[in-house]
Amino acid sequence: MSDKSLVLVTGAAGYVGSHVVSQLLRRRYPVRAAVRSRARARELSETVAGQGLDPGLIEMVPADLTADDGWPEAVAGVADVLHIASPFPAEAPENDDEIVIPAREGALRVLRHARDGGCRRVVMTSSFAAVGYSDKAGEHWTEDDWTDPDDDNTAYIRSKAIAERAAWDFIETQGGGLELTTLVPVGIFGPTLGPHLSTSVKFIQSMLTGALDRVAPQYFGVVDVRDVATAHLQSLTTAGAAGERILLAADGPAESFLGIARILREGLGVAAAKVPTSEYSEAEVRELAQTVPALREAVSRLGRRPQISNAKAKAVLGWVPRPVSETILDTAQSLIANDLL
Repeated sequence: MSDKSLVLVTGAAGYVGSHVVSQLLRRRYPVRAAVRSRARARELSETVAGQGLDPGLIEMVPADLTADDGWPEAVAGVADVLHIASPFPAEAPENDDEIVIPAREGALRVLRHARDGGCRRVVMTSSFAAVGYSDKAGEHWTEDDWTDPDDDNTAYIRSKAIAERAAWDFIETQGGGLELTTLVPVGIFGPTLGPHLSTSVKFIQSMLTGALDRVAPQYFGVVDVRDVATAHLQSLTTAGAAGERILLAADGPAESFLGIARILREGLGVAAAKVPTSEYSEAEVRELAQTVPALREAVSRLGRRPQISNAKAKAVLGWVPRPVSETILDTAQSLIANDLL
């Protein structure tokens, strides 16, 4: 039996969640996973088993972010909640509320039930989308920055800003003794533990398979999914993490898609033979974005090279991120090893 307290994880079958669950199990935490379907529970079990861990150590409970059913049972006896789940659409919805409302209401539902269930702390996964998508003087970004949800951004970006703002407002006005930490990762890359790929991993896949002949001239922060998972565990055990909003980004300057392609070619050799070697011009991106919704966000980032601080993560959590090159190459190697190319 573990002497550590029970942890509830939402989004446990997802890209970040599966890494978090694996790290929790390796550190002998008792884990309860809130899953919205039997299929997701099965996926989590298979992923955990694939890591040489015992899925029987995970208690699966049915709970969906869109309804209250199951949540009192999910939080019963739980010390801490890692709220990782959030809607991330494969394509832009017709109505922004299809993403915004579930993200906001899901976060508030988890917080409300955690408070009512007597939980100690909720660690919520936010996103750089909630930080860096409104104009400001300069390109240096810290935890003090917020994306204005009224700005003309995609539904996903707006949903992250709105959900995190709502979470902090809840803690301030209705939280009681519940503690909140929000973790704010930049673009998450790194090895996948299962066959269902995140958007970022699919991008590496499309580079390696030759599905992309050119890339957008866009710069962004990179962080390793394993380091994001570690930050979640550190946020459980670090007293000073309570009440903090913490950016997660690797050291060094922002990376570009072409820079990622260069890392792949230099590190993989012949396996990266199909990786693109050139960028679209800014004019081409603006023209393509009129008919390709996926490029709408790229237009808003043209010419920008964000400088994203990870000082708080290091100071508060003692967090140490991996180099970007290691993260990108390990992403590619996991696709190769799992025959996903």
